[in-house]
Amino acid sequence: MKNTLWSRLIICFLFLAVAVFIFLNTYGMSLLENRLKKDQVNLLYKEASLIANAYRGNLFEEERALSDIASQFTSIDTYLNIRVWIVNRDGKIVADSSNVNNPPDVNINDIDSEFLNKNMHENTMLSNLFYEPMLSIIHRIDYNFQLRGYIVLHSPMSEIESKTNIYLDIINICFLFFFPLLLIIFLYIYYITAKPLKNLMQAAKEYSLGNYNYKPTAKGLSEYRDLSGAITYMAKEISKLDDYQKKFVANISHDFRSPLTSIKGYAEAIMDGTIPTDMQDKYLNIIVDETERLNKLTSGLLELNRFDTRSALLDIVSFDINLIIKKTAESFEGACKDKKITLNLVFFEEETYVDADIGKIQQVLYNLIDNSIKFSNSNSQIKVSTEEKGEKIFVSVKDYGIGIPKDAIKKIWDRFYKTDASRGKDKKGTGLGLSISKEIIQSHNENINVISTEGVGTEFIFSLTRSAE
Repeated sequence: MKNTLWSRLIICFLFLAVAVFIFLNTYGMSLLENRLKKDQVNLLYKEASLIANAYRGNLFEEERALSDIASQFTSIDTYLNIRVWIVNRDGKIVADSSNVNNPPDVNINDIDSEFLNKNMHENTMLSNLFYEPMLSIIHRIDYNFQLRGYIVLHSPMSEIESKTNIYLDIINICFLFFFPLLLIIFLYIYYITAKPLKNLMQAAKEYSLGNYNYKPTAKGLSEYRDLSGAITYMAKEISKLDDYQKKFVANISHDFRSPLTSIKGYAEAIMDGTIPTDMQDKYLNIIVDETERLNKLTSGLLELNRFDTRSALLDIVSFDINLIIKKTAESFEGACKDKKITLNLVFFEEETYVDADIGKIQQVLYNLIDNSIKFSNSNSQIKVSTEEKGEKIFVSVKDYGIGIPKDAIKKIWDRFYKTDASRGKDKKGTGLGLSISKEIIQSHNENINVISTEGVGTEFIFSLTRSAE
């Protein structure tokens, strides 16, 4: 039998059934027998007390009186199956409910000298007096502070055993009726546990084969439905990741192939003399530019990989964000001059200190300003500003260029994503700048957002923690 949940449930069911049956017929039987024996002893003591209280003054008066009293005990003997002896203080049996007119001429002390000294005896077998083991109790009778004799009651042990067997048979019959019910309970447990697991296992197999559209049957307990939902969600995320990987490969192939094709083509043309000597410097500069583009692309990929593996460590220091903005803006002086763009720097205060990684924040500013210049029209301006709100400093980079299409705003943070306008205007972009910027800001536990209207302009805003100094 395979080591499955069903086989384990069957084994547990059989083990439990056998264990309960054995327990009932061994230890349970012993408990029941002891309980019935205790009840019988209490009954014998009660009857002995009633006899003693009723006949205390008449007992042992004369033989005729004892014979009459013994005849009155026959009802106890008949209906309760309790044999009554009246024993004098010397130990002689003077009356017997089973032999009213002919009590046994026996002195108990001659048979067992300790018999009358105890209150109870089990499995009593006094020679020639009983045909089977008896349960006996001895009740001492005192009258006027003197021992007058004893009332001895006997009940067959077989009766107790018979009652025990009857009760145990009833319990076993009940157990046999309970046995199928227990099987139904185990089947129900299997249905609510194993069946949903099989569905989830099938879903896992389908997802492993790439069938991400498979929908598992969400039945059973709420925990299984939650697990089914979690697996379905995971499959969707894996599907997105699979799509992302395909797009990643396609994009990186495209972005690497273009400069490599140019480098190879121009290099071969120079080598075989297709390009004249006086024109070689021009095409060598193109090769250098394409090489630089490949270098930026490689650096960007390595930067993103460090964030993915959580290995990008930040060097948090306190610095003046206004000064960093000024230095970064100066590096775009040539690009702004070519497109006749004015960089307008507006600061909340002359000095604004924040706690962050200088190099990483400067990289964010460089990417955002570079992006704004690409998408700004000639003879326009770009506004870079800082604003304080509580313990946060908000840095804004706003242009008045072509803007971002509404359906593309959520995608601009994706790696390698470029709008159609971007591909038309800028062949040198890697599509990684905004992804890197977002990773850097999030690694500082801060936020970066974009507000854009197509044809009006775009504003990027990110937050930093204000320095306590």
